[in-house]
Amino acid sequence: MNNSAFFAYLTRLRWITRWGLMRNANPENVMEHSWEVAVIAHTLALIKNRYFGGQVDANAVTTAALYHDVTEVITGDLPTPIKYHSTAIQQAYKAIEQQAAQALLKLLPEDLQTDFQPLFSPQDAASAERDALIKMADKISAYLKCKAELQAGNQEYSSAAEELLKKIQNSPLPEVDYFMKVFAPACGLTLDQLMKPDAVG
Repeated sequence: MNNSAFFAYLTRLRWITRWGLMRNANPENVMEHSWEVAVIAHTLALIKNRYFGGQVDANAVTTAALYHDVTEVITGDLPTPIKYHSTAIQQAYKAIEQQAAQALLKLLPEDLQTDFQPLFSPQDAASAERDALIKMADKISAYLKCKAELQAGNQEYSSAAEELLKKIQNSPLPEVDYFMKVFAPACGLTLDQLMKPDAVG
């Protein structure tokens, strides 16, 4: 049985800093971002199933969300303005991501590669629905980060917050609107405000 460096790589996600082109009052790394996206995506899936007739595997959504940025341990986090600066850059980065995914998969024992493959390059109908939830969870997470920066007095994030909010509001997924109305507002409260009995509701 050979040793694998797969999880050694994953633990280094804590050293990959997000929002590299922006001044940060509250630095964020890919590991903590992945956790936040996972819990938001899990909640979106449950909301979809409970209130909007969905039949999504919430556990599968959560697992995929945990791994959604795992290739950045190799590629680093490419800031959004650069990633989407042109079609050529976007396509090139997508190809790099795919190569990074394959490199990480090859670090696993051969039998486990089949189990992890769907997390790195999903291709079925169920994964398309799953990925739609993860993408919106990613945007919500980024929006909440922007709001936290603005509350800390960092106006560097004002435009990003506006753009993300527009994308969230334009989402066709009703579970996204539900989340933003029910859960997002309290994220702006201080600890003292949260501790008050009438803080939310």
